[in-house]
Amino acid sequence: AKACGGVWRRAWQRGVGGPVSGARQAFASNARGGAGSAARCGLVPWVPVVGLEVHAQISSNSKLFSGSQVHFAAPPNSLVSFFDASLPGTLPVLNRRCVEAAVMTGLALNCRVNKKSLFDRKHYFYADLPAGYQITQQRVPIAVNGSLSYSVCVDNKMSQMVTKTVKIKQIQLEQDSGKSLHDDTRSQTLVDLNRAGVGLMEVVMEPDMCCGEEAAAAVRELQLILQTLGSSQAVMAEGQLRVDANVSVHYPGEPYGVRTEVKNINSLRFLAKAIDYEIQRQIKELENGGTILNETRTFDSKLGCTIPMRDKEGKQDYRFMPEPNLPPLILYDAKSLPANMNHQQVVNIDSIRERLPDLPSVKRAKLVEQYGILPEHSFTLLNEDGLTEFFENVVNQTQMKPKKVIGWILNDLLSYLKQHSLTVKESPVSSFLLADLLSLLEKNQISSTAAKKV
Repeated sequence: AKACGGVWRRAWQRGVGGPVSGARQAFASNARGGAGSAARCGLVPWVPVVGLEVHAQISSNSKLFSGSQVHFAAPPNSLVSFFDASLPGTLPVLNRRCVEAAVMTGLALNCRVNKKSLFDRKHYFYADLPAGYQITQQRVPIAVNGSLSYSVCVDNKMSQMVTKTVKIKQIQLEQDSGKSLHDDTRSQTLVDLNRAGVGLMEVVMEPDMCCGEEAAAAVRELQLILQTLGSSQAVMAEGQLRVDANVSVHYPGEPYGVRTEVKNINSLRFLAKAIDYEIQRQIKELENGGTILNETRTFDSKLGCTIPMRDKEGKQDYRFMPEPNLPPLILYDAKSLPANMNHQQVVNIDSIRERLPDLPSVKRAKLVEQYGILPEHSFTLLNEDGLTEFFENVVNQTQMKPKKVIGWILNDLLSYLKQHSLTVKESPVSSFLLADLLSLLEKNQISSTAAKKV
């Protein structure tokens, strides 16, 4: 997919769209980047619109409102407290670590952190959430009005990258649900409550994207930020980062079309495929005279298509209400912190701001400046877990210039690892051994051909 131009800034019309036919002033130049964006996507005269809701599991030893441990792949129902099981008389106790992680994430995403936020109950039939409701932040979330910058390739060329920005509507704290395991052989469903109550950050992105490639790039950048902060391990294969994609198409100059929601995508590759498929499906449906239903869909990775889950035409009444067992969440900064307040009992926004590490964008800039490598090489170094440290270790232990070292690492070592499905940490060649080999090559004691054979 080619990089899509045009950043869409309008408010999302949830579930409601104007007619797709009608006066075909579809190519009106006053539609912000509309025709140009569609042309670059190869979708003229259609303009696709994509918004994301990203659920990131917070890195914490215990759950959001209980003392139960958080541990992936623990025996089923072995990490369930009385509160998680919703036994009468149990009350929520807010996890400070989860609050700090959300504040840190909000600051890293240029959000305004609310000094006062509220918790709400969202009532819904959760087969794997015993209380029958989820504690979330509907009215006043912990952080709002942020932005995330990310880069996408033009025509799949790493040497031609453009930087785009997606607005962050809000970040809210909420509980995760349990996990339902469907046994088709016995026609029964088993429920594992180990995940029920684990702290989540829901990052809501505005509909500023227009294709699967942009969405995948934005989520990848968010994933790197979360891992850098330590606020989430964000391993998609373990369900620690899950994405819901809202997709619609319309003609330039006309209202947004009816959207569909593709739920619980747990792979960047599947995210891009699901969005691009859904865009093409909606265009085909409309061009054939059909209509788009406001529905929830899921992506079948084996078939490579989205399939309906449930209809959303009748607006779901979640019966939101203030959470009666939790007071407002109050945060402080250096100016508002009372002098006699115990610093161990409050969350100080300014103190967290001072502890923010270098974000991926800053790390890339430093790599380019310090070692003189190409910008696209800095993206590869950060995208592969552990590769930046490997590269710097080699550079510090060899006389070869960094520009030549990066070529050996990306062209030879990395291609070998991918060919054998190995991670950088599983590499049979350590940074010390590679540095030793490159030093011999730099001294002309071995040839380039011999070095590659080694």
